Amino acid sequence: MSGWIGVDLDGTLARYDHWRGPEHIGEPIKPMLERVRSWLMQGQEVRIFTARASIPEYIPFVERWLEKNGLTGLEITNVKDFRMIELWDDRCIQVVTNKGKPIRTKGPWMNGLRRFFVKL
Repeated sequence: MSGWIGVDLDGTLARYDHWRGPEHIGEPIKPMLERVRSWLMQGQEVRIFTARASIPEYIPFVERWLEKNGLTGLEITNVKDFRMIELWDDRCIQVVTNKGKPIRTKGPWMNGLRRFFVKL
């Protein structure tokens, strides 16, 4: 598989309940940690896609967490590029390509979207 898979840190790869500062990163979420390890064993490029990367001083905390959890050397970024093939994130809402319509149709955010799409 060419390209890279982005994996969000807080709430996707690591448990998150509220912001406690840049040095605090929650315990690993085992199913996601194993998924990332499996991709790596298959030769897939994986990058940690986190808002923390927008502040360079926060990156060493992420690097230490990754090292502690057996994921040393992964790139840490907050920037998409044309090689990104997937993004795993607890805050994403997937849309139908070229349509702008959400694939998932449940959640509190849908009330406003229903009103919007009725107008279209």
